[in-house]
Amino acid sequence: MAEQSNRPKAALSSLRPLIPYGLAYKGRIAAAIAALMLASGATLVVPIAVRRVIDFGFSEQGRAYINAYFAVLLLVVAVLAVASALRYYLVITLGERVVADLRAAVFRHLTSLDPAFFDQTKSGEIVSRLTADTTQVKAAFGVSVSIALRNLFLFFGAVALMIVTSPKLSALVLVAIPVIVLPLVISGRAVRRRSRAAQDRLADASAYAAEAIGAVRTMQAFGMESRTASSFAAAAEEAFGAARLSTTMRALLTGTGIFLVSSSVVAVLWYGAQDVLAGEMTAGRLSQFVLYAVFAASSLGQLSEVYGELAQAAGAAERLGEILAAKPAIEAPRNPKPLPQPPLGTVAFQDVTFAYPTRASQSTLHGLSFTVAPGERVALVGPSGAGKSTVLQLLLRFYDPQSGTILVDNVPIQDADPYVLRHRMALVPQEPTIFAASVLDNIRYGRPDATEEDVRRSAALAAADGFIQALPEGYGTVVGERGVTLSGGQRQRLAIARAILKDAPILLLDEATSALDAESERKVQVALERLMEGRTTLVIAHRLATVRSADRILVMEHGRIVEEGAHEALIAREGLYARLARLQFIDDERAQAAE
Repeated sequence: MAEQSNRPKAALSSLRPLIPYGLAYKGRIAAAIAALMLASGATLVVPIAVRRVIDFGFSEQGRAYINAYFAVLLLVVAVLAVASALRYYLVITLGERVVADLRAAVFRHLTSLDPAFFDQTKSGEIVSRLTADTTQVKAAFGVSVSIALRNLFLFFGAVALMIVTSPKLSALVLVAIPVIVLPLVISGRAVRRRSRAAQDRLADASAYAAEAIGAVRTMQAFGMESRTASSFAAAAEEAFGAARLSTTMRALLTGTGIFLVSSSVVAVLWYGAQDVLAGEMTAGRLSQFVLYAVFAASSLGQLSEVYGELAQAAGAAERLGEILAAKPAIEAPRNPKPLPQPPLGTVAFQDVTFAYPTRASQSTLHGLSFTVAPGERVALVGPSGAGKSTVLQLLLRFYDPQSGTILVDNVPIQDADPYVLRHRMALVPQEPTIFAASVLDNIRYGRPDATEEDVRRSAALAAADGFIQALPEGYGTVVGERGVTLSGGQRQRLAIARAILKDAPILLLDEATSALDAESERKVQVALERLMEGRTTLVIAHRLATVRSADRILVMEHGRIVEEGAHEALIAREGLYARLARLQFIDDERAQAAE
């Protein structure tokens, strides 16, 4: 998505896709427009009252009416105040409501995107779009749109009443309008460009900060605090520089608009003063015309300022639109094939070739084929980079292969609903994801409707109940972001408890015991043996203790299966598996000697 910043810059049309979010609240919009029109109408009545006061109120005949004129003015002001307050409330709450809906829609869409999207997009940049960019849009839907509509009503109303008051002076003003508007439109384009650049730089700084905070322990362990702080300061300074340029352009746009509009009013006032001196116009009529001219001028000036704000919001809206326009590569087919009930638990790869989108020219799997029977335990072993974890990611349909077919329960997974497909699998990854929530909620993530008793039973089977009970608040203990308050082994056991709770017919274990000490591994291995009973299981592991009990071992190298068989048979074959086993035996001996 970073590359998209080089595309043509946003125009105000970038705000158009956001209009449906506002139209969902037509009643509130109608009430706001009614209040706005009432306030604008009250404002436009003021010059008429002022004219009558000037022309008649200070004469001997008008003495009796002056109190009435001022009473009417007071009533107009009261109507203006109430209508303005109501308008402000309605449009501000509308802006907040629209942005809340927009944030929810963007986040909901993000959850539907496939992992390939996140492989190429920084999480900090996404967070920036959900926060900073939506705040810009809130300003557009709230204050900016309200001010724009108010000033449009005032401008056109004031122009119409100027023409009624003095057609000759109005002609002079209308001739000047194109001269005023053209520079504002040209300047607005520069504002849009600078605004988009400022938002992009802010997103870069946010992405850097999110990455640095997530790796704070590594940063401090390597003494990189100062360098990291300096790098972020440089990124923040770059964001400030881009924001300053954007603000400079907006300031120039506003200043230019005010000068052109105000100077035209001064010129028309001078010309009208000549008519008053010549007796061709009363002082009251000139005052009325000048007030309308001031209303029109100030409205046009504020419109130029609002135009700059809307241009800035357009840049943010374009960035949000890019997310909403992103289409997931992994979607449910229009008419998904149902998976058989009850589940069979069969898995088959048929001549599967796959390359990650970020490395499209380098295939990770090459014509991979194998079948797993219901209830069978199959272990995938091999050196790092052999493609073992990729097999699980394709099975979960996080990606689609470039060629070949993957079947679950004899149904090609591309013909099934991904949600239904994944519901049949439980994954224990090598690096478990632990949320900044309680232990109970983290385990319950495997089955949100599970009872607390179910959660405790799953934790006991995963050999996690003991350390959980020792935590300050037991199952209610909040474990911090990514579970930073837990050891690697504890996090792994929570992930195993989560998979046990899900109780899926197909179990995927990706180095599920890699972070456990010998004692915990033995306990968890017993739990996993119980869990695997009657379930189809794919196990990725380097430790022979984990794969020794597998019904079959698939040895992978460079994305291909190079050996297949049981543990003893593969050892006797003296191939890659035997070499890996000897290396592990040596490593285990060294570890025992070190202890």
